[in-house]
Amino acid sequence: MITLADVISAINYSRAKDEITNFIARYISEARVKGAVVGVSGGVDSCTTLALTAEALGPRKVTALVLPSGFTPRQDVEDAVALAKRLGVRHYVISIDQLLSAFSYLPIYDENDAVARGNLMARIRMAVLYYYANKNNLLVVGTGDKSELMLGYFTKYGDGGVDILPIGDLYKTQVREMAKFLGLPESIALKPSAPRLWAGHTAEGELGLKYGEVDLVLYAYELGIPKEDIPRETGVSKTKVETILRRVRQNAHKRAPPPVAQLDKAKQYVVRRSF
Repeated sequence: MITLADVISAINYSRAKDEITNFIARYISEARVKGAVVGVSGGVDSCTTLALTAEALGPRKVTALVLPSGFTPRQDVEDAVALAKRLGVRHYVISIDQLLSAFSYLPIYDENDAVARGNLMARIRMAVLYYYANKNNLLVVGTGDKSELMLGYFTKYGDGGVDILPIGDLYKTQVREMAKFLGLPESIALKPSAPRLWAGHTAEGELGLKYGEVDLVLYAYELGIPKEDIPRETGVSKTKVETILRRVRQNAHKRAPPPVAQLDKAKQYVVRRSF
């Protein structure tokens, strides 16, 4: 019997790679820019995105910015730099700690609010990426995967504020398989997802869920399987299914452009007739 887990893991990674690299190359060409910049953390998503972007455009048109903070493990930085060197792309390591510390001068700043500070760090990183992109006529290539996008597990106008999302249709577990298909080291492909926005910060720790379970539920939801049937189809408990789908609903605003107040034109615009 074929299960959802079998289906989600059985995609054609060779074809997916070709579709993604063609997408990147086409988008960059149509935008008439010189290339792309990728923020690389050393994690599986950003490293896979960097590898795909370098293959799509050629290493000379790609820059990797490694933007660690005091919460970033040294191994993550070393993994990011090693991959950039292996791919032959230009790379810079720039600590964001001084930029973050500048916000301590604001009277509204609260050092003890780890979540607000963490989101600020994500937005600082994106500001740096866009500064570099604007200066060099590049596009910012985002590194979010489908699991993160559906859950809303990203910072609005931080890692969510990008020009394109090449791996945005791959679930986290599929990104790991893509990383292995591309020949990335297992130390990267199997590394636990960890935004590192505070000490000991991991994605699964914050979510309280394993991505293997999350992806099955999201895939079932995407297929249109009724909510009440998802626990039976996936083997994931009803409580966890409800938690996952609640996050999808509550974070819908992150996946949409800002709402605009639509005025009633017939009532707002009065044309005076001249006699």
